Amino acid sequence: MQVSRRQLFKICAGGMAGTTAALLGFAPTIALAETRQYKLLRSRETRNNCTYCSVGCGMLIYSQGDGAKNVTENIFHVEGDADHPVSRGSLCPKGAGVLDYIHSEGRLRYPEYRAPGSDKWQRISWDEAISRIARLMKDDRDANFVEKNENNVTVNRWLTTGMLCSSAASNETGLLDQKFTRALGMVAIDCQARLCHGPTVAALAPSFGRGAMTNNWVDIKNANVILIMGGNAAEAHPVGFKWVIEAKTKNNAKVIVVDPRFNRSAAVADIYAPIRAGSDTAFLLGMINYLITNNKIQTEYVREYTNASLLVREDYAFNDGLFSGFDATKKSYNKDSWHYQLDEKGLAKQDKTLQDPRCVWNLLKEHVSRYTPELVERLCGTSREDFLLISSILAQTCARDKTSTILYALGWTHHTGGAQTIRCAAMIQLLLGNIGMPGGGVNALRGHSNIQGYTDLGLLSLNLPGYMPLPSEKQTNFTDYLQQITPTPLVDGQVNFWKNTPNFFVSMMKSFWGDHATAENDWGFDWLPKWDKSYDVMQQAELMTEGKLNGYIVQGFNPLAAFPDKNKSSRALSKLKYMVVIDPLVTESSNFWQNHGAMNDVQTADIQTEVFRLPSSCFAEENGSIVNSARWLQWHFQASEPPGEALHDGKIIARLFMKLRELYQKEGGANPLPVMNMAWDYQDPLDPLPEEIAREANGKALADIHDDQGNLLAKKGQQISTFAHLKNDGSTASFCWIYAGSWTEAGNQMARRDNADPSGLGCTSGWAWCWPLNRRILYNRASVDPQGKPWDPKREIIRWDGAKWTGFDVPDYSAAAPGTGVGPFIMQQEGVGRLFATDKMADGPFPEHYEPIESPIGTNPLHPNVISNPVTRIFASDLPNMGTAKDFPYVATTYSITELFRHWTKHALLNAIAQPEQFIEIGEGLAAAKGIAQGDEVKVSSKRGFIVAKAVVTKRIRPLTIDGKHVDTIGIPCHWGFEGATRKGYLANTLTPSVGDANSQTPEFKAFLVNVEKV
Repeated sequence: MQVSRRQLFKICAGGMAGTTAALLGFAPTIALAETRQYKLLRSRETRNNCTYCSVGCGMLIYSQGDGAKNVTENIFHVEGDADHPVSRGSLCPKGAGVLDYIHSEGRLRYPEYRAPGSDKWQRISWDEAISRIARLMKDDRDANFVEKNENNVTVNRWLTTGMLCSSAASNETGLLDQKFTRALGMVAIDCQARLCHGPTVAALAPSFGRGAMTNNWVDIKNANVILIMGGNAAEAHPVGFKWVIEAKTKNNAKVIVVDPRFNRSAAVADIYAPIRAGSDTAFLLGMINYLITNNKIQTEYVREYTNASLLVREDYAFNDGLFSGFDATKKSYNKDSWHYQLDEKGLAKQDKTLQDPRCVWNLLKEHVSRYTPELVERLCGTSREDFLLISSILAQTCARDKTSTILYALGWTHHTGGAQTIRCAAMIQLLLGNIGMPGGGVNALRGHSNIQGYTDLGLLSLNLPGYMPLPSEKQTNFTDYLQQITPTPLVDGQVNFWKNTPNFFVSMMKSFWGDHATAENDWGFDWLPKWDKSYDVMQQAELMTEGKLNGYIVQGFNPLAAFPDKNKSSRALSKLKYMVVIDPLVTESSNFWQNHGAMNDVQTADIQTEVFRLPSSCFAEENGSIVNSARWLQWHFQASEPPGEALHDGKIIARLFMKLRELYQKEGGANPLPVMNMAWDYQDPLDPLPEEIAREANGKALADIHDDQGNLLAKKGQQISTFAHLKNDGSTASFCWIYAGSWTEAGNQMARRDNADPSGLGCTSGWAWCWPLNRRILYNRASVDPQGKPWDPKREIIRWDGAKWTGFDVPDYSAAAPGTGVGPFIMQQEGVGRLFATDKMADGPFPEHYEPIESPIGTNPLHPNVISNPVTRIFASDLPNMGTAKDFPYVATTYSITELFRHWTKHALLNAIAQPEQFIEIGEGLAAAKGIAQGDEVKVSSKRGFIVAKAVVTKRIRPLTIDGKHVDTIGIPCHWGFEGATRKGYLANTLTPSVGDANSQTPEFKAFLVNVEKV
């Protein structure tokens, strides 16, 4: 009997997991002795990238079929791309099982329709689906479109239908999503970033100027110290984690893990310390206090490259948990006092001696002085000894020849104060001089393959491409809008690169509206929808429950499983009139109307939502680009057609948009101009090619472009090569200015495959393309001293050669020579990194520890009158659903495991076999007290609902003493649901509260209260 590895897995899945190889009837030695036939002969090889996390590992996909017309390719093998500079041929358990995802039995193959009150799906044609959806959308838009608000301001918005955008579709699909939604006037749009790394952008952009990972995956190997906190890189990004191991083995780096659980990263760390979930800000502020108190800072870096010397207004204050300007009625801050003192020229006053009591440095010292090691121990549960050891090791990297890197993920972002926790990390690295340095940085490890790209493309309710803001209804005209969003320098002579916003914005509008965008109509400014408040996912769910959101387009998203408080989400979706699901897989959201017992206890007949299920392609079935966590735009290629009648996402969006246009052409309706005028000038409007869309994202010259000296930069019709060539006079078009340079006259830069690393520092500038302008380390001007010499010659990435800036990386700087006083943080008005964030954060210019809304101690020892963040997002309707420690005494935190990825891989047989059944993790002490043994079935409940799962009793979670109180933690993996190849399970978000980060509205998934009982 000959059994392949895959057949063996299938046999095991059939209930024979305990059967030996001999009993199965074959001898492994014989199988091993047989000469293996080379299975890749006569196959077609296609290069692609993994569809899961944002490491962006390279894949080689092998298919039968030569790509000829009428030939159906069949993908039969996937392996790692050995040439890829990050993954070097490796794939993690998720990537290794991707073939089972491509061929999953859960793949959708035909359009389907669920009628109101029906208990079944019925197959329909694409024409039927598109026609019916377009009719529903147009009728809803015509009935509810708001052209002018109550103040007679043109707002052109449609609030009663929303869209959730994908996190794994290509940038080219994302561009179409943006055009589609904004042409219709949608404001209630969002993407996965809201539910993962929204706080990253909200924190890093105010700190440094850009809201992205500062360095890159390979660069981790250059660190002397690696702090992993607020994430579990070994578990969630296993292949990227190889660079942590390389730093250990080849650079003798110290790896430190601070986490509520002793996780897989901790298993290979040099130091592990436990911490209470939700107290990370206190730990990091204590570390800042340690660095300042012990003079462990990079003094020249801090003085020259941060805003430590700038003077803050006299009326700024912080008292008893509140910053100046708090409005208790509105639960928000008036941030006027959070500004610098200005001189007669409007420039910030400075004291380079750092003696003035109002300078940022002294205000920071005062603010963090409360965070002593004893207070850290009291709030976090981390022992004083562990905290001091970790702080002392990290402090060593204030030396010029040492660097540390901080790696984090959802363990920091999934909190009501997530953005301020990340701000702490940014401040630490500024104090240590580790921003811009190889082996340094604050490295946000994004969780989805293209969530960085969808964030870049502005697919969030209040954003536009390239991190420009969508106009609000208070910005009543084009001139006022540009004036308000274009910053002026706060320190004399700074680059202040956002001063070029008019060039970026007008070029984007030319890409949006084409020839219809003219100077006479302010480039179509009035056609953009204007917002009155945020319409993020939490707001969308609230509007649904109120009956104010009628339609919902869900693209590559599973809101029932992803939104906080699953039961609220279920009620919300049930209030919709229609929902359109565009997905490769069967999701819980598409079947939200089905009763699955306690896992989804709904009354099917009462749910009147019309639901459409449209089958889309997966990553292996499309051309296009995705952006990994390190900002690399990598081009991948189609290996086969989608199964059955499934279509690429772009085709689906294009068909729907063109049908809506057709209806408006025939019937007229509410404000048709934005729909009819949107530039959709593709070779085939029903099937825009990714290549032509990618060229549009980059941008082109609409007329001959010259510089100030009259030199020709680009001829009319040519692709531009840099955003420096963009103009505000209508002579250039660029959909996303930060992508300028990705597809030039030299061709597709995203498809480059030169993995040479002449620096030895992991700077592979010839592989793919990295925004902005192929810079691999952001703020790299800060890697050299004010005279242009590297702080550490062994880490030289750029330098001043006496005439110009040169090096292995593209200098993140202007042409300014050393000694001119131009700061290295060129996106900032001050030219420096911000220790004090001025008015850029919703909840304070400095971070502060606030308790989670559901606190295990019920107080805040720092300020008992202000326990939790006073500007946290929480709706009045959700307040009754918040629990207390009296009824729910244990802290719960959700997390991911290596073998599964969110709710996708439970559809892949190989991954389902590896982790077939839902479990929760409970410490030995709590298990003993509750009479729970390994493998027992337990019920975990919160104020929102309950789940039932198997108990894994472990030493990995230990109890902590918090403010004198014994506190236990329960770990809850988030992957199971009532669909997929695994055994049915409960959605973990059944337990989580509907509260959000004050800055990004990202929900709290990592610190909430539960009870646990043996079933």
